[in-house]
Amino acid sequence: MNKRELVEAIADRVGDRKTATESVNAVIDAIQKAVASGDKVSITGFGAFEMVHKPARTARNPSTGAEINVAESWAPKFRPGSDFKELVNEGGKKSGKKK
Repeated sequence: MNKRELVEAIADRVGDRKTATESVNAVIDAIQKAVASGDKVSITGFGAFEMVHKPARTARNPSTGAEINVAESWAPKFRPGSDFKELVNEGGKKSGKKK
């Protein structure tokens, strides 16, 4: 499902595509701004979005074996909530999908 399909699914529930689009955009924007400023966003039953620090490190180029210095960075992280994990686990069992 992409953003357009998400908007359509929400529009089916609220009855108006414009309101659904504004709602999806507002939620995404609020989460992005909060996480970028260092806040943790927790949605009970769904999960938590947070910013994590990745320290500088030395890595190796797999083809040449040469050492590469990787700079420190900050990245967004999502941890699913228990209700979400359970729902996905049940969906996986029903569909029989395996990687």
